[in-house]
Amino acid sequence: MRFKIPAQRGNATTNAASSTTGATIPERPEDETLTPPLLVTYGLQHILAMYAGVITPPLIVGAAVGLTTAELGILVSAALLVSGLATLLQTIGVWRFGAQLPVVIGISFVPVGTMTTIAQDSGLPVVFGAAIASGVFGLAVAPFFASLVRFFPPVVTGSVITVIGISLIPVAAGWIVNEAEDGVPAPGDMGLAAATLLIVLVLARVLPGVWNRMAILGGLVLGTLVAASLGRIDFGEVAEGPVFSFGQPLYFGAPEFQFAAIITMCIVMMVILTEGVADILAVGEIVGTPVNARRLADGLRADASASLFGPLLNSFPASTFSQNVGLIALTRVKSRYVVATGGLILIVLGLFPILGRVVATIPMPVLGGAGLVLFGSVAAAGIRTLGKVNFDSNLNLVIVAVSIGFGVIPIAAPEFYDNFPNWLATVLHSGIVGAAIVALLLNLVFNVLVRGSRTAAGTGKPSPDPAHHDPANPGQDQARPASAPSGGAPAADSPPRPAPDGTTDHD
Repeated sequence: MRFKIPAQRGNATTNAASSTTGATIPERPEDETLTPPLLVTYGLQHILAMYAGVITPPLIVGAAVGLTTAELGILVSAALLVSGLATLLQTIGVWRFGAQLPVVIGISFVPVGTMTTIAQDSGLPVVFGAAIASGVFGLAVAPFFASLVRFFPPVVTGSVITVIGISLIPVAAGWIVNEAEDGVPAPGDMGLAAATLLIVLVLARVLPGVWNRMAILGGLVLGTLVAASLGRIDFGEVAEGPVFSFGQPLYFGAPEFQFAAIITMCIVMMVILTEGVADILAVGEIVGTPVNARRLADGLRADASASLFGPLLNSFPASTFSQNVGLIALTRVKSRYVVATGGLILIVLGLFPILGRVVATIPMPVLGGAGLVLFGSVAAAGIRTLGKVNFDSNLNLVIVAVSIGFGVIPIAAPEFYDNFPNWLATVLHSGIVGAAIVALLLNLVFNVLVRGSRTAAGTGKPSPDPAHHDPANPGQDQARPASAPSGGAPAADSPPRPAPDGTTDHD
């Protein structure tokens, strides 16, 4: 019988460091507690990193159906409120809802095209009805998606995390371009982005200790001040609109349920859940905490739940946000309570639109300059995970190569899948989903299903003692007996080392 015991965490150095930052290091790194000022500061840093991503989908859909400025404000406030509530559910956890990981949930980009088409043809009530139905569907299939976790060894998760980072780089570039029609950033926008990037790099290099982790926040603040000194910010817009707004549930009418729209949104929900699997596993890998099938299912339920209650508050389906994965990797702040504090900030922004308008004054090129560091950190985390994979044989190399190739196709050629059936194009237009599917299938074919010829971790050597070999995880270096012949195994006089998920295996 196999079970896992959490590896010993913390040492004299980390404990001493925690005493200076007000942090308490528990057995699970995500349960680390910080002082209130640090919680607010780090939480705000998360929100600034993802704010633009949260408000963009409602602005796109609302503009497509011709909503007024006031009605767009209702959609934006609802998006912030729902994102905050869903983030709290994901980080704190209620019963079987929430992975209790530092995962941010925000309004998803995945269904924007589908929702725009439905809204233009049938109206927003039909969009909301289809979203609610897809949420129910998501809750039903979450355990199935979670059961796939044992087929996500480092060769799969590393490939997917790398693609997540690569797929986010165009977002940062788009922020720098700042909607220029020819796609070429103006010299002023390029200068702001470069100045922000330089500020982040300098702060990351010179700030001591815990302050080093605030380099992104410092870059955003100082970059905005530079923009203000150059007259690039119009603070007059901050005073326009209400100071407080609780919103009005079902403002656009009661949800309407149309079969075709529901089927389409359920397909979209499968894409959202697939991305959710990748993001949650990525966070678990970066934090250094095990994510089993039950915990993954709890996280996916939190994602799907946002599609259930969101439309009642005039919002759209939500999903885990890849943008924040890079911030965790960069700052090494792993506490879920930091992200929970960020969720509270989102709720306040949703209830006080004037605060949201203040945050919205941050120029897009400033966000782009910081985004290059953030999103590049996600790709770097994926490469670090791939460092645990044994590449002595070509098999794992092929898995990584092909999955990254499929992940980059929608980035390099956005119209590549346009002639495919609509349901398939919806799935494959997400490079993250394409990479996850390909990596998962190739790992099954090369390392799991072909049992007669399968070798240990694709090295061309016989498998070790079955008691120490997980057939679903052949791509990782697991703890082996001292006599294990594989490269990188502990020597005869070396103590057993923890597995990559931060646990020690016992039989």
